[in-house]
Amino acid sequence: MRTCNACGNQYDKCFDVILNAKTYTFDSFECAINSLAPKCIHCECKIIGHGVEQEGKFYCCANCAKMSGTTNLRDRA
Repeated sequence: MRTCNACGNQYDKCFDVILNAKTYTFDSFECAINSLAPKCIHCECKIIGHGVEQEGKFYCCANCAKMSGTTNLRDRA
């Protein structure tokens, strides 16, 4: 049994996520997303997919970026 860092649930199927050299333990994707996913600075939703980023600001979509006045976004690929 391990303990979820987000909710404290003890569960035999917890998993680890390593982010910036720190290990987090979760019992569900919901807890992992709630704890680690960036939040759109325009609409404040958690960014689960690719999202867009400019100058360290994260947006869930190009429309939110545009509504916030961000221009010249491009995919990082």
